Amino acid sequence: MLQQTQVRTVIPYWERWMREMPDFAAVAHARPSRLHKLWEGLGYYRRVQNLQKTSRVLMEQNAGRMPDQLDQVLELPGIGRYTAGAICSIAYNQPAPILDGNVIRVLTRLFGILENPKERQTQNLLWQLAEALVKQAAKTDQPDARQCAALNQALMELGALVCLPRHPQCHACPVHQFCVARERNLTSSLPALPARAAAIRQNWMAFVLADRDQICLRQRPAMGINPGLWEFPNAQASESGRSPQEMAHLVLGFSPLQLEPLGSIQHSITRYRITLAAYLCPPPYPGKITTGKWKSWSQLRKLPLTAAHKKLARIARERMIVCG
Repeated sequence: MLQQTQVRTVIPYWERWMREMPDFAAVAHARPSRLHKLWEGLGYYRRVQNLQKTSRVLMEQNAGRMPDQLDQVLELPGIGRYTAGAICSIAYNQPAPILDGNVIRVLTRLFGILENPKERQTQNLLWQLAEALVKQAAKTDQPDARQCAALNQALMELGALVCLPRHPQCHACPVHQFCVARERNLTSSLPALPARAAAIRQNWMAFVLADRDQICLRQRPAMGINPGLWEFPNAQASESGRSPQEMAHLVLGFSPLQLEPLGSIQHSITRYRITLAAYLCPPPYPGKITTGKWKSWSQLRKLPLTAAHKKLARIARERMIVCG
């Protein structure tokens, strides 16, 4: 959950997840739709798919237990070098290195690394430094101190709370006397990250079909963005500037007799800044709708929706209540 997501956002999700999915057995045997619903709002839904794949592997091959060897952890679906290092060092107190954004910032400033940390050669150097530090921690002769776990967590916390991207709290840093960036007045320029790619703006249209107590939804494919989640029928508006009526015919396969604007929803996916214009399409409809499946409002509450379409569902529901 902490991959690409801040701690304060994760905490309520984690608490709810652990109440319903307390172990690998529960995750392995859960319906994917239930897992997606618990994950709803966190984004990057490939993570929850990999979590279930890993749970099933562990139930089949390791009696539902996480292995304690780095190479075995790395073989599990969705677990890369950083996550494997975090598991082995924090859970098992092994001298396995970690390298996330916070640790990269601490190490580049501490050692005065001027190169772009995203470049392979610099990445390799940072991994070597992280490994040297945690191996040195393992040599500390303090029984039951869990020094590897403490060292890696301290690096992450140092970056999260003290060695901040802007306005680092150098006066409160326990290693400020060793920091090359502080000595050379380079803290504001390190890490030397490349400029972010410009945001790409997109316009989409979504169409709400509602008949009595049912609405029309479709499920996203298992591959791609937001796999397996549900949404209202929608499509990206072409640059040629099709009208809402033309887009409705393209998406739904028929031309609604009426379109009522429901407003616009702004949301972001990675570098994309998306404006979703939504329209209510009141009945009547053709005999058979092929663009989605009819679901009741009570069923909707149990389905995992993408963040933007969850907002749209609330707007549509309010409109339906007001209109009777």
